[in-house]
Amino acid sequence: MSWTQVAVLSLLTTLVILTRAARQVFIPESDASNFFKRRSRRSFKYYDELQAEQRVRMSINEHRREYNEEQRNEYENYVEETRDEQHERSREISEQLREYHYDGRFPRNRWFH
Repeated sequence: MSWTQVAVLSLLTTLVILTRAARQVFIPESDASNFFKRRSRRSFKYYDELQAEQRVRMSINEHRREYNEEQRNEYENYVEETRDEQHERSREISEQLREYHYDGRFPRNRWFH
């Protein structure tokens, strides 16, 4: 096939797909105008709409809460590991200093209280 045939064929398939999608997405003009007449800016919302919006808000809040909790837990774990490492390093250094300065006159059990 030449490149013109390929281009025409792809354009035709795109056109067919878009017309089918347009039928599914768009509603007839009469239904659209009835929708806007029935639901103006100042009209009250129906209970189902309020419930749906509330469910969306609650799910967003739940996701945000879970994300924040996960971040907080990760940070706490990081801080705890860092403190443990620092404590271990300082303990090792103090033990090394004690070993270096130990002269053998006093019992060693007094050094580790």
